[in-house]
Amino acid sequence: MTPPQASEYVHANALVLGAFGLLLRGPSGAGKSALSLQLVADWRARGAFAALVGDDRVALEARHGRLIARPHPSIRGIVEARGLGLLRVAYEPACVLRAVIDLLASGESPKRYPDEEEATTRLSGVTLPRMFENAANVGAVARIAAYIQNVATN
Repeated sequence: MTPPQASEYVHANALVLGAFGLLLRGPSGAGKSALSLQLVADWRARGAFAALVGDDRVALEARHGRLIARPHPSIRGIVEARGLGLLRVAYEPACVLRAVIDLLASGESPKRYPDEEEATTRLSGVTLPRMFENAANVGAVARIAAYIQNVATN
């Protein structure tokens, strides 16, 4: 059995939607926090469990072939909402990540058909499925939901 690796912090958001852990990465101002709040609200409106794990800084730790995300201790349960400041929110202490969403910079759009080699990413020695999205695009939440459904059933 491989010993667990030490945690590494990444600039990202982690959330859990149903039983699906998701990591949102992207440049500052790409909409990670707003999209996280929107995804959580959307899942809850459907009657499904959803919660933020971490906003802005997330610890990643590989354990038994899975990637675990945890919030940074000094900012757990806090999300930055542009124009509102820091908000306290319900959060989960950890989740198993099942996919990564790489958010594009403002004005960029995802490729119509993604390259096969870009369909996964490797973090802390664990390979995860990945999609690219622009948080500001109309339909981003719906496309992410469809992606999660597709990944969860494969």
